[in-house]
Amino acid sequence: MATCSSSSFISPSSFNNDPTQLPKTLQKGLLLPIRRSNIPLLHIHSNSHLRKQFQSKCSNGYPLNAVHFQDEAEAKETTISITVVGASGDLAKKKIFPALFALFYEDCLPKHFTVFGYARSKLTDEELRNMISRTLTCRIDKRENCSDKMVQFLQRCFYHSGQYGSEENFLELDRKLKEKEAGRLPNRLFYLSIPPNIFVDAVRCASCCASSATGWTRVIVEKPFGRDSESSGELTRCLKQYLTEDQIFRIDHYLGKELVENLSVLRFSNLVFEPLWSRQYIRNVQLIFSEDFGVEGRGGYFDSYGIIRDIMQNHLLQILALFAMETPVSLDAEDIRNEKVKVLRSMRTLQLDDVVVGQYKGHTKGSKTYPSYTDDPTIPNHSLTATFAAAALFIDNARWDGVPFLMKAGKALHNRRAEIRVQFRHVPGNLYKGKFGMDMDEATNELVIRVQPDEAIYLTINNKIPGLGMRLDRSNLNLLYKARYPREIPDAYERLLLDAMAGERRLFIRSDELDAAWALFTPLLKELEEKKIAPELYPYGSRGPVGEHYLAAKYNIRWGDLTSDDS
Repeated sequence: MATCSSSSFISPSSFNNDPTQLPKTLQKGLLLPIRRSNIPLLHIHSNSHLRKQFQSKCSNGYPLNAVHFQDEAEAKETTISITVVGASGDLAKKKIFPALFALFYEDCLPKHFTVFGYARSKLTDEELRNMISRTLTCRIDKRENCSDKMVQFLQRCFYHSGQYGSEENFLELDRKLKEKEAGRLPNRLFYLSIPPNIFVDAVRCASCCASSATGWTRVIVEKPFGRDSESSGELTRCLKQYLTEDQIFRIDHYLGKELVENLSVLRFSNLVFEPLWSRQYIRNVQLIFSEDFGVEGRGGYFDSYGIIRDIMQNHLLQILALFAMETPVSLDAEDIRNEKVKVLRSMRTLQLDDVVVGQYKGHTKGSKTYPSYTDDPTIPNHSLTATFAAAALFIDNARWDGVPFLMKAGKALHNRRAEIRVQFRHVPGNLYKGKFGMDMDEATNELVIRVQPDEAIYLTINNKIPGLGMRLDRSNLNLLYKARYPREIPDAYERLLLDAMAGERRLFIRSDELDAAWALFTPLLKELEEKKIAPELYPYGSRGPVGEHYLAAKYNIRWGDLTSDDS
């Protein structure tokens, strides 16, 4: 990771000896890093009385708060400049540009906007447009004027080639942005789709040389946010030399997925669920993530991080915090994130005995041969990096005391899925226990929230099979999204980009959330690496290592995704 130099700070009284030149938040005492040149500092506006939100609506009827005005006396037409830093990379081509086009297609972007790609590759504007046009698609259920919309969007896309640590190159970008902004009130959003070791250099240059002088400037940062508590803390400290916390949007795209977004709605707006959401009725909670492919194309990156850092410490832990949090005071971002932090800080330190790690091995099935993890040429032959991990976590608070939260994530498994499974306690004195035989787990009610694929929410209940006898079976009360809601579900990046433009932070990760998450996993990661724990091997395309079942059995639990009707 690039190191950050120390930075001096100024107070309003030292700004050209005229504090009235500062934004009002600075006049009230906000401190910012001083620059070593005459380039303007990054200006910060408060979220309350210094600006008003212009309300518009997307074509799907949802409100958009993507454009902000200052006081009425200063109000003028605004524009948003979106710069994708690392525009030639896979993430930008496959996710970010398509998400921006989808927002444009749905009329969710403001009237005046510009998209700039920034990377080291030497490209022209037209070459960038040709590159991203190959990944743009229109809604499946709404294809009218698709080609016209693509042409209109691509005309708003431009490119600037430069080094990520070059202030001169970012000054050139700033000049191009000003040309497109054409005297309107400029707001600027930077999306860092680059390796973490150059985050700080890019932020320094963007902050010092290409930030908005009169509007807002925000930066979206992609994971990984460090490798452990120490490196994550250092990254945060470096970023905060050039940005305030309110300007940093740490993105975890799983928080933008429809079923994760619906989690709090399901719980807090349905009386049938909230009273059951505690240790009194819930026996265990399972968070399951699986992919049916290996590390194809990402071997070098993945071997440096592993499945625990890549999936569990962020995606699954964030979902767990949303699931387990207390009712927030409001839907305000800070109220929600405050409750998530309380959950993370209440969690018991992970023990090695409560963790299983695995690594997929090659095998042949029929005429097809599947590679092992270490067959990848970018991975060392004797790598101990885990491609699978399962863990038992506990929250030591009044609501969840003693309830196991089982979490597992793996690559090269038998299917692709991400889901939350809530297994309820057995019915005390069940009158029909004789109908279930010796295995009372067969009579357990289970709520399943399937995040992907085939988004669904279903509740497993016990039901009488029609007929003269008394035979019971398990049936699903099923809400399958594609059947109930025929519209295509927006990609997570669409929602998160829209929120970042609107200044909505509830689906982004705050620095103290990040600290609490790393505090939970860092001791375990260090122990795994120091003791050189060998991962249990499992065949490519299997259900994972046998050790996961012993871990579940330790707490008298059976993994819910192994039942025959849901495999």
